[in-house]
Amino acid sequence: MTPAPPEQDTDTMTSPHTASIRIPVEPGIRALPSGAIPTDFLFQGSQEILISHNGEQYRLRITKNGKLILTK
Repeated sequence: MTPAPPEQDTDTMTSPHTASIRIPVEPGIRALPSGAIPTDFLFQGSQEILISHNGEQYRLRITKNGKLILTK
C-alpha cells in the first residue's frame, strides 16, 4: 500500500502577486517578463536604480509622492 500524498493547505495554493514572482535563470542569461514590468521587480526595495543606455547612465528614482523621475 502506498502512502497518500500530503494534503495541501489552501492558503499556499493562492496565486502570488506578479511583483513577487522570480523567474529562475541560468547565470549569464536574462529572462525579462513580458508586458509591463512592475516597479517592485525593477527597484527590489530600493528607491533608485541606474540604467545604462547607449553608453550613457541614467538614474530612475521614486519620489516621496510615488512618481518616477528619470535623469541623465
